[in-house]
Amino acid sequence: MSGENLEEYGLKRWGKKGLKTPEEYIESLRKLDLKIYMFGERVKNFVDHPIIRPSINSVAATYEVAHDPLYADLATATSHLTGNKVNRFTHIHQSVDDLAKKVKLLRVLGQKTGTCFQRCVGMDALNALSIVTYEIDQKMGTNYYQRFLNYLRYVQDFDLVCGGAMTDPKGDRSLRPTKQADPDLYLRVVEMGDDGIVVRGAKMHQTGCINSHEIIVMPTITLREDEGAYALSFAIPSDAKGIIYIYGRQSCDTRKLEGAPMDVGNPTYGGQEAVMIFDDVFVPWDRVFMCGEWQFAGRLVEVFASYHRQSYGGCKVGVGDVLIGAAQTIAEYQGVANASHIREKIVEMIHLNETLHACGLACSYEGYKAASGTYMVNELLANVCKLNVTRYPYEIARLATDIAGGLVVTMPSEKDFRSPEVGKYLEKYLKGKADVPTEYRVRILRLIENMVIGLGAVSYLVESLHGAGSPQAQRIMIRRQVNLEEKQRFAKKLAGIPS
Repeated sequence: MSGENLEEYGLKRWGKKGLKTPEEYIESLRKLDLKIYMFGERVKNFVDHPIIRPSINSVAATYEVAHDPLYADLATATSHLTGNKVNRFTHIHQSVDDLAKKVKLLRVLGQKTGTCFQRCVGMDALNALSIVTYEIDQKMGTNYYQRFLNYLRYVQDFDLVCGGAMTDPKGDRSLRPTKQADPDLYLRVVEMGDDGIVVRGAKMHQTGCINSHEIIVMPTITLREDEGAYALSFAIPSDAKGIIYIYGRQSCDTRKLEGAPMDVGNPTYGGQEAVMIFDDVFVPWDRVFMCGEWQFAGRLVEVFASYHRQSYGGCKVGVGDVLIGAAQTIAEYQGVANASHIREKIVEMIHLNETLHACGLACSYEGYKAASGTYMVNELLANVCKLNVTRYPYEIARLATDIAGGLVVTMPSEKDFRSPEVGKYLEKYLKGKADVPTEYRVRILRLIENMVIGLGAVSYLVESLHGAGSPQAQRIMIRRQVNLEEKQRFAKKLAGIPS
């Protein structure tokens, strides 16, 4: 795992360099020795587990589009380190065009999967570190940036999935990290040696961590001088000794165990969250990108958050496209598509969704070149984008539920539809338009249920609210980024008031 031998380590572990196919990605996960717990028991074969596999399929879609000529321009890029073609999820933005292509790619993947495809956090972490490690070196005389570039080359060469770990448990929110009754409620260094550091703590709501080859850890808040033990950023293999995953439940998740795919709504794809435990995990120095530089903890949080808030102008819009399509479809199946109020609701859903996309593109095209050469989004517009994402998907989901009707939450099971005793009654009485098979109506209603209140809710609604920070976090950043005094000068000048 030494940075000097990352190429050798990669060849031994992953077999070969280059863009992975979806099949190669899935097979690469079988090489991981992950300690995963679900329902109180350890999961031995997570790749084929019926609850976990849909989330793996979602990540595999990010590999699929990289080999699709239709999307190759969006899904791949040229590495500024090697000149080789790399998956865009491992790329460091070199222009505003790169920033915009990222948003457009995320929309495509949202359309294809209808859920969270889990690679955005790692991509945003890589780009944030490419900026902040350079800044730390310039101010502190460290060599983090070169370590990061060595690591980045490894990730790009072997087309790896990086999970990003930022959110600490936080315990009593009124107390600083060092004042907590349990100091481990924020991830921290507990030991430092010649070879590396030992860390202890946990990270919450870890999107796609079980489906990742690598985990990139970052601090979760701005820190003070006495909190240097918490000023940490590093990368670690996802199956490093001492890492434990506890799988997060989603509404109706056990439906995936019932052998009735129609009841799942979106049986092929899904999201994933887990609690990630760091039980005295050793990290070699060549994988450490921040250790004690408390002055830069807040900077890393803000840069990462801005990138990730930009992301929501792509991924959530793509998922919104699916939900809008489902709402239009069920309206047609139920014979109400031409009603004026239905048409108005569909238009409103489209308007809200495209507004989110416009925000994502705006913060991209207003991006700028940072000192390291990496292109950074416009922070103000990125936070405006995400604050809108905390609202608009809920309205889109409300309108979809309104159009679909109450059957979204009262539908009998697929096994009842297949039952020789009662299936014929459901076929008869759940019919919509005469020329539409009853099963089609059931399937689209289940998809809507999945997206607005069921299995997919974590990736569309709750994640829209809390992913990349709560709404208040965006409001704080918007107030910090905007120049209110300048706006006052505009008004005072026009009103004839001296500034």
